Amino acid sequence: MIPLPTLYYFLCYAWNRLPEPAVLQASAATPFHRPLGLLAQVLLHGTRRLLRNRLPRTFEAREAELASLRGRIEWAPTLGRGLLERGRAVCTFDELSPVSPLHHLLAQTLAVLAHAADLPLALRRELSQIRQRFPAALTADAGAAPTAATFRELRRQRLGSQAAFLLHVCELAWLSALPEPAAGGRSRFTDFRRDEVLMARLFEQFTRNFFRREQRRYRVYAETIAWQAETSQPNDLALLPTMLTDTTLDAPDRKIILDTKYYATALRPRYDRQRLIAPHLYQLYAYLQNQRPAPGQALEGILLYPAAAQAVDVQYTLGGHPVRVVTLNLLQPWTGIAADLLRLVE
Repeated sequence: MIPLPTLYYFLCYAWNRLPEPAVLQASAATPFHRPLGLLAQVLLHGTRRLLRNRLPRTFEAREAELASLRGRIEWAPTLGRGLLERGRAVCTFDELSPVSPLHHLLAQTLAVLAHAADLPLALRRELSQIRQRFPAALTADAGAAPTAATFRELRRQRLGSQAAFLLHVCELAWLSALPEPAAGGRSRFTDFRRDEVLMARLFEQFTRNFFRREQRRYRVYAETIAWQAETSQPNDLALLPTMLTDTTLDAPDRKIILDTKYYATALRPRYDRQRLIAPHLYQLYAYLQNQRPAPGQALEGILLYPAAAQAVDVQYTLGGHPVRVVTLNLLQPWTGIAADLLRLVE
């Protein structure tokens, strides 16, 4: 399981945000035993910065009965109330306001974390105090808990880097929240590091964004590979599954297809022997065989696992292409993790 100091780097790169020294210092001063403490500290720091720069104002749709026209007239309520005779009308219009769906989500998340039984009392007090600095319209009514649709809608907005990062933190906090055992009870949270599906997605994003930020030789992206297939019925090609790489590193002389697999081990027992996981190797092999590198460009593949039960580092030539299966030790200090990742693509 990823240690909490490393987890912060892991989340920052996954969400395309560089780690902040202030958060690292605060976390070092108050070590946590659960990831919720780290999330709370990150949210606290980010919200303080947001409030220090004043909450950005966004346009909010409003409806009001006015004596002068503004925006669009709502004819049904205006005529139904007989307002025109009195020189008034119901209008809908956009108004700049610090009240936005994201700010409401932040206030909600701060409120639920301020009552989390797993957090130290001093941190819960800080969370409550920072929430009180939000406008009263955001804190007066907590409202219903956010849903998956809430986060999908917020992701569609053009959020800045800091706001997008805070959205990810809030979403992860709510994903790990458990229903309160009783009305007015303190909220409890699971350790999201045990969620293999979530951690697999974060491991993929972390690896891709790390290479985007920390090296300059390769162009880094997720690539859709076309099948090198033929058929007498062209429509049948649409039935083939999509081949989408986790990470492609592309340079004029070298192209690497890197697939991440968040599994407890890179090997599985079969007939009393340890072997590589067949579907993972088949998938990477299919990527390589259907890829068409540029002239003079060497093509290779890497399967990357987090090291857990044992370390693995083996190399083959499959279908004429170098293939490496290797584990990354996430239990070592961050400097060692970063150095090991960069050595993979040297």
